[in-house]
Amino acid sequence: MMEDSGQGLIDSKLGKAQTLMKKLCTTYQVWLDRWTPKTVSRWIFTSVLIASFLIRIIYKQGWYIITYALAIYHLNLLLAFLTPKTDPAFEEEDEGESELPTKQNEEFRPFIRRLPEFKFWYSATKATIVAFFCTFFNIFDIPVFWPILVMYFITLFCITMKRQIKHMIRYRYIPFTFGKPRFEKTDIHSLSEK
Repeated sequence: MMEDSGQGLIDSKLGKAQTLMKKLCTTYQVWLDRWTPKTVSRWIFTSVLIASFLIRIIYKQGWYIITYALAIYHLNLLLAFLTPKTDPAFEEEDEGESELPTKQNEEFRPFIRRLPEFKFWYSATKATIVAFFCTFFNIFDIPVFWPILVMYFITLFCITMKRQIKHMIRYRYIPFTFGKPRFEKTDIHSLSEK
């Protein structure tokens, strides 16, 4: 009889915990949904978070391995953001024809990223928060000669960006939307009135 009441108590507490967790997840998703259209605000928040992380690293003089790992992860995210979803190099080998237009008379196809902007921001922010959290524990403060890590990261960044820019030039794509013509609603209405 006591086992039944004990099991009922455990089930009751589990039910409350599940309800609370569901509520927290829903609230979290609502906040993410509200932030989705606010691109500039999101990136300002992440920039402030990264700056505060770097200030903490400089002030405390430690956690260089965590900083290096975060920088490499951010570089990986940036490369995925700049790369098309379907890599023209692989398509050229498979079909002999690129999906991106290379001639003037070919059909326009929009640039679709391998990593969309929101997922890029979300992953960068989560990684920065985790790295910031790691700086509160001395177990992650591994002694290392940090100038070597800085030079290695700069070298890695330059090499990967050079390769990415060559890839962009070879397959003639621009992963940014600024500078491209945009058609607004007023243009469409003025055309229909004529």
